[in-house]
Amino acid sequence: MAVVEGCRRRITGNLGGSLVTSPSIRGGAKEIDMARESMLAQTLVELADSLVDDFDVVELLTLLTDRCVEVIGASAAGIMLVSTDGELGVMASSNEATRILELFELQCQEGPCLDCYRSGALVVAPDLTEADGRWPHFAVESLAAGFRSVHALPMRLRGQTIGALNLFRTQAGSLDELDARAAQALADVATIAILQNRALRAAQVVNEELQSALYSRIVIEQAKGVVAEQANIDVEKAFTLLRRYARNHGRRLVDVAHDVIDRKFGVADLMSSEGELGS
Repeated sequence: MAVVEGCRRRITGNLGGSLVTSPSIRGGAKEIDMARESMLAQTLVELADSLVDDFDVVELLTLLTDRCVEVIGASAAGIMLVSTDGELGVMASSNEATRILELFELQCQEGPCLDCYRSGALVVAPDLTEADGRWPHFAVESLAAGFRSVHALPMRLRGQTIGALNLFRTQAGSLDELDARAAQALADVATIAILQNRALRAAQVVNEELQSALYSRIVIEQAKGVVAEQANIDVEKAFTLLRRYARNHGRRLVDVAHDVIDRKFGVADLMSSEGELGS
């Protein structure tokens, strides 16, 4: 619930404290129409509702791209996201043309979306026919796909950039302030959700590794006792015997310990592998 409430505060903060009406810089004092206002509020609810344990990241990002088309007024939208191993990839697209364009951008390593991710800052290309050679290959492909302008918004939290939300439009020009702020707010919610999900998964992995290590240690201690009793040796020598057997046979120590406890082989097998205990 704390994460959900934090997302709500972040969105309302980016939208000037209100999801109902805000002035448009380019349109003077006009207000968002009620249908658009309702859709934006509904999007917030849907994104917040997705912030549960083990939520579907792909579904969340697909919802985000769809809503950017419906609410922000983009012709198409896509999301690039960096994986935990540092690879940037296309995670969601509102249509196939956008997916192909973003894959092309990754392949040629050129474009506003990549620049946005690398810099962690907003990148706007209001008219790709006047890009002045900044992205020569991307501009050609984007125009061929029917997109004349691009707005790439960073998916960033506290200095950590994990991707970019990319809005494509068929007409030239920049988003008005309200649309830009709404899009960034939605990107922020997705960012918080993804980082929260990664943190939970990382904590779960650490806990599982610790639990596994503790369990392995218990099994090994039991095996040491079995070997020490059967061979009439102290536990330190028993441990040495187990380790040498595991190492000589390319096996994990805990697996050898399991076999000893389960009586799949005994002390004689361990000692015959060494030739003798004192070797």
